[in-house]
Amino acid sequence: MAWHKQVTFWVVMLAVFVAASWLLSSVLLPFVAGLALAYFLNPVTSRLEGWGVSRLVAALATISFTLLIGILLMLLVVPIFGSQLAAFIQRLPEYIVKLQHLMTGERAEWLRDFVGDRMPSIQQGLGDLVSQGAAYMLTLIQGLWTGGQALISLFSLLVITPVVAFYILNDWNHMVVKVDSWVPLKHREVVRGLARQMDQAISGFVRGQSMVCVILGSFYAIGLTMTGLNFGFVIGFVSGIITFIPYVGSLTGLVLAGGVAIVQFFPDYSMIGLVIGIFVLGQFLEGYVLSPKLVGESVGLHPVWLMFALLAFGYLLGFLGLLLAVPLAAAGGVLVRFAIDQYLESPLYTGEPEQPVAVPPPQVPAVPSRQLR
Repeated sequence: MAWHKQVTFWVVMLAVFVAASWLLSSVLLPFVAGLALAYFLNPVTSRLEGWGVSRLVAALATISFTLLIGILLMLLVVPIFGSQLAAFIQRLPEYIVKLQHLMTGERAEWLRDFVGDRMPSIQQGLGDLVSQGAAYMLTLIQGLWTGGQALISLFSLLVITPVVAFYILNDWNHMVVKVDSWVPLKHREVVRGLARQMDQAISGFVRGQSMVCVILGSFYAIGLTMTGLNFGFVIGFVSGIITFIPYVGSLTGLVLAGGVAIVQFFPDYSMIGLVIGIFVLGQFLEGYVLSPKLVGESVGLHPVWLMFALLAFGYLLGFLGLLLAVPLAAAGGVLVRFAIDQYLESPLYTGEPEQPVAVPPPQVPAVPSRQLR
């Protein structure tokens, strides 16, 4: 009965959490962003505190430095990124028409050498594919641009988020101790072990993958810009930033950069190959250098599980769901692995009857000899 009561309690709490997140999704965004920022910066603040700096000063210095870096990046990157993105969206239909003409027009004789008599049907199929894919890509980019503009214009996100992050950073240790005191005494060690695994998975992915995204975004943006590719900065930067979605970032950047390179440089195959080679080199650096060093192999987030979490939480909660997807996916993975381990050790799997717990007989206190007299 006690086990059923615990399961019922946690199921009810999970349902309340999901319902509250869905109802308050438009209000929770700056608070969740502040919590994520505090979690990201907590190791730096703890390191400063270990050097003898008070927690208040360390939290204030960490938040101030982060805001300064953010402002400098906005002043340097946002004007270039915004102007190129606006120009790219404006000229995307023109690039699509040129790319379709290269595939299906008079200059598509290079394709006839490979396909022969099937050229008309392939031209029709390629034309339809390019048109449909272009329409989808244009709608997606416009939606992201509009959503990004609305997100940037939110006063609460720009003002409330740093304040929330500062207070959480300052009270981090007290919050951890308080939450730990709420854990049932009987299961405290197990819960602490699960919490450490969750922290390892979340921190390993969030902090490590963020560094990977920044490094790859800078590499792609600088590399494509040096090749002279039109809109190379925005294509490379976006490709690197969305690298945290497995295979989506690299494939998106490869398709966009390859399409622009074909329109811009055709028939100069060396320049087209150079653009493609930048993404091949980026994938090599990510797979064999950056991810093993910065993310590690102990995260335990399968790419399919991560993509499902991003799509599911993004559909349910919008941008708030995207912020919650990765930590909840990591925590859910730890809980699922723990549940499987418990199942494999239980009589449900082994088929052995559960051994009853031996209850020791009550101890009868010895009566002193004085009292017997």
